[in-house]
Amino acid sequence: MTAAEILAQLPARSALVVGDICLDRWCSYDPAASEPSRETSIPRTAVVSTEVTPGAGGTVANNLAALGVGRVAVLGVLGNDGFGYELRQALAVRGIEPHLLVTVPGLQTFTYTKVINARTGVEDQPRLDFINARPLPPEIEAQLVDWFRAEAGAYDVILISDQAETGQAGVVTAAMREEAAALACRHPDKIVWADSRLRPELFRRAIVKPNQQEAEGACRRLFGGVDYGRLRAHLEAPLLLVTHGAGGVLMVDARGERWVRTRPIEKPIDICGAGDSFSAGAAMALAVSGDAEASVRFGNLVASITIMKKGTGTASPTEVLADIRDL
Repeated sequence: MTAAEILAQLPARSALVVGDICLDRWCSYDPAASEPSRETSIPRTAVVSTEVTPGAGGTVANNLAALGVGRVAVLGVLGNDGFGYELRQALAVRGIEPHLLVTVPGLQTFTYTKVINARTGVEDQPRLDFINARPLPPEIEAQLVDWFRAEAGAYDVILISDQAETGQAGVVTAAMREEAAALACRHPDKIVWADSRLRPELFRRAIVKPNQQEAEGACRRLFGGVDYGRLRAHLEAPLLLVTHGAGGVLMVDARGERWVRTRPIEKPIDICGAGDSFSAGAAMALAVSGDAEASVRFGNLVASITIMKKGTGTASPTEVLADIRDL
């Protein structure tokens, strides 16, 4: 199936991104204006402009919308704060439905603030992250799981984004993982796709996409050594996709392991968000084509475009078609 044939079907498809939906704030500062504070003598970082985009699971949603998926929604939490307002606005202008985001009083919106030198374009200052270290209130977790159970069946593709780097503060809790596994059993025709930074071994019956480091870590925690076939069996996953950056993707299914190589990119501009753009492209291509290998190639193609942009870039149909190929 060609990239053009896949893209032509995306406007008729729908996707729900579940998990940690973040706000990315890209703050450009002027080094010449970084004089010490008059009150404290502490040097200031003089921000002269700010751009905001949805991040973490929101980056997956950005890529889905940019590829032309007909309906994209997100399910997660945000705070009753200014960052939460900015995140809702950033989603809305991209046509991403925010109605399944729960506003939690007292919670701060998960936010990454990245500080860019306006003269060099380089992120050269410490990042300021707004995170949550406490578990979600039980009533909020129950509400999210209830909404997932009620709403997820209406979407063709469900992408689970487990980005929280603490053990207990994210949206993708044990109860959410159990509900996702149950959904995969009830609807074997749907694509249930999981991407987890710290816990890929805890998902069941979904397509699981760790990178090499994440997959090796999961294997060692479970088995004391690296065995991807055994990991797939443990997950009861129809497909395990281990991304290796420029090396491509190792596909693991009931037939064993095989490589899907990607085209080499000599000087990528920014690999941030490459895994998210791969997931968006490959998951939707799989829903359209049913061909795992072609879908991985499509995901690789999307990621090869986004890594040539600063920040967490996206790929449009026009950009994909400029490099059209048989998949």
